[in-house]
Parts: sequence; structure tokens; C-alpha cells
Amino acid sequence: MSKEIFALSSGYLKKVVPLLMKYQVPATPPNYALWYTYVANADNELSKKIDESIKETGTLSPTLSEELYNTHVADEKVKDVDEFQRGLQALALEMGNTMEDTLKDTATFQNTLDKTFSQLARVGEEALSMEETVAVVRKAVKGSNELRQSTNFFKSQLADAQKEISRLKETLQQANDDALHDALTGIYNRRAFDTELETLAAKPPPKGFSLLLCDLDHFKSFNDTYGHLMGDQVLKLTAKRLSDYCRDGINAYRYGGEEFALLVPNRALSGGCRVAETIRATIDKLAIKDKKTGKKLDNISVSIGVAEYEKGESIRNLISRADAQLYEAKNLGRNRVMPVT
Repeated sequence: MSKEIFALSSGYLKKVVPLLMKYQVPATPPNYALWYTYVANADNELSKKIDESIKETGTLSPTLSEELYNTHVADEKVKDVDEFQRGLQALALEMGNTMEDTLKDTATFQNTLDKTFSQLARVGEEALSMEETVAVVRKAVKGSNELRQSTNFFKSQLADAQKEISRLKETLQQANDDALHDALTGIYNRRAFDTELETLAAKPPPKGFSLLLCDLDHFKSFNDTYGHLMGDQVLKLTAKRLSDYCRDGINAYRYGGEEFALLVPNRALSGGCRVAETIRATIDKLAIKDKKTGKKLDNISVSIGVAEYEKGESIRNLISRADAQLYEAKNLGRNRVMPVT
């Protein structure tokens, strides 16, 4: 490494540490790599997204940090899945070879056994001596022992394979658990929501933030009537409409089941309610077609509860207040936003 490159790299690192401290970003290796790429202007798209986040929220959340790192720097999730696939391939190859060897040993023993029975048949026909008879039996016993060893080894391999499969399943499950997005809808999941909300509460944006809890109306009845496949389509379309509205720092999450959440930075209660009303009206216009009957289903609506974060309150209390407003919206007839501002 030349002195010029070393000096340049050192200069970048000296810029990274103050930025991590300024925006209260944990000094983890992935974050170092992420912000090093940022100060080096090595990825314009990455720099743009970081600048937008800082402008809207005053920081870079753990959720966004992880996503940007995975997308622009390392993509560790793909590595985890690749490792899982390679492990399965190696396991299948090893088990295939072991099974092939065992089948060969079985065929050999079968051949030995056939010859032994043929020779034993001669005992009565040709009056073989005792020594010749014992030799024939010993040969069969030897073949049996060899096959037993082969099958015992195969059994041991199966036990080892079972352990390896369990380990690989845990690896894949961990990769899935660490993922930021909901598998069905593609938007952020509950894990991402919890992380983001905790970060916002620890360092609220300059103008605070609001939490929106959204619940599809009569969704259980919809599933019972039209089936879960149609229900999944509704969830996907709802998530798509929420994603389309995600700008100016707003993020949407699948909170659980038919419930979604949005975190709206730099919006007080009235601003959060306006966002919620726009979303409610948009989803109220959703119409999907039942492929079985060709009938359009336009009875999709959502109820939304809104709460503005109060400085110093617990996350649990904020969620509880938003949930209470959601319950009130349901109680008053659904397809509405509460509170009314």
C-alpha cells in the first residue's frame, strides 16, 4: 500500500468515528464499513440514502443501517442462504456415496449368500465332509459380518446427517429471523418495526413522530368467505399501497396478521392523522377480482389508530395508546381514523 493510499484511508477513518458519534450509530464493524463507504463517496446511491435519512430523522436507524450494509457492502443474508445450500449439497453427496457403497456391499453379500446356499445344497447331494461344510458356513458368516459393518457405518452416517440437517435448519432459521422484510408482503417485518421504534424513541426526530396502527376490517370473515389465497392477495395489495406512500422518512411494517404499522417522523398528532386518512381512503378504493367467479371484491377497508410520541414515555405505552385509538375506530363502525383532529 502506497503512502498516498494509506493517508487517504486514514483520513476516511478519522471522518467515520465523529459521524458515528454525532448520529449515535453503534461502532460495529458493519457500521464502520458502511460509513467508510459513505465518506469515501464510493457508492452514490448509498450516500444519497444516508443523506435522506439524516435529513428526515436526524440519524441512521439500525434497520436502515443493516439494510444498506447488506445491499451495498456485504449482503450477508445471501451468504447465509448460500452456505445453507452448499451444506445441503455436500450432505446429499456424502449420503449418496455412502448409500451407494452400502448397496454394493449388499449386492456382494447377496451374491455370496446365493453361492453359499448352492454349496450347502451339495452337502446332502455330494456328501461334503465336515471341514468343507464348515468352510462354506464360515464364508457366509464372514460376508454377513462385512455387511453388518457396512450397514452400521451407514446408520452412523444417517445419525450424523440428522445432526447436520438440524444445524443447517437452525442456520436457515436464524437467517430468516434476521431478515428485515416480511416474507409474504415484502415490506418491513415486526423485528424491523421494534428496532426502528426503539431507535426513534431513544432519539426522536426534531419534530417528534407519530405511530399509526392499521387493521383490515372484517378480515377473518373475508378469509372464511373467499379463502386464504384471496386473503393473501389483499395483504399484498394493502402492503403495496402502504409502500407507495412511504416517503419523507415514513416506513411501513407488517405488524402481525392483518395488522400493519407506520412510523411517521416529524409529524405531530394532526399530521399523523392526515397521513392515516389518506391511507384509509386509498385502501378503501382497493378492488380485487375473485379468479374463481370473476367477481370484483370492493369491500376492503381499514381502521387506523394514531398516537403521537410523548417525550419520555415507554414504547409499550405509545403502542397501547395507538391500539386504544384503533379499538375505538373499530367500535365506532370501522373504516375510519381515530382520534378525530
